[in-house]
This record gives sequence, structure tokens and C-alpha cells, in this order.
Amino acid sequence: MKNYHLVHDNGVYKLKQENAQRASKIIDTNKQEAIKVSKEFIQNQGGGSLKIHKNNGGFQEERTYPRSIDPKQSKG
Repeated sequence: MKNYHLVHDNGVYKLKQENAQRASKIIDTNKQEAIKVSKEFIQNQGGGSLKIHKNNGGFQEERTYPRSIDPKQSKG
């Protein structure tokens, strides 16, 4: 499964595949919209994990798209 990170950097959100040098997408909008755009991108790539970071750099949460490929089988 591919892992992606959504990070806030210099006023924009960047969606980067794990260990990549360049962003897969640069999203110039609010965080909620950036999450939505990231979800659609990941689903179009065949699915994966989205690690959402806080604007100050800390970790916020992880989501898997589509949910059916989530390896943890938990409700949360």
C-alpha cells in the first residue's frame, strides 16, 4: 500500500508520497478541502494511506482509502 503525507508548507498544502522528493499535488486551499482533494487523488491511484499532519508539523491522524483495504480492521 502506498503511503502519502499531507503537510502544510509556506501557506499551501502538499501531498507527498512517502520518501518522495517532490509533492504529488500542491493544494492552495483550506485544510478540509486539501483532505478531500488528497482522498480523491489517492483513490485514483488505486488506494493508500493518508497521514495528515498538523499545521505546526506534528502528526494528526491517519486514514486509509478506500477503507476496505485498511489492514487494521478496527472501527477507529
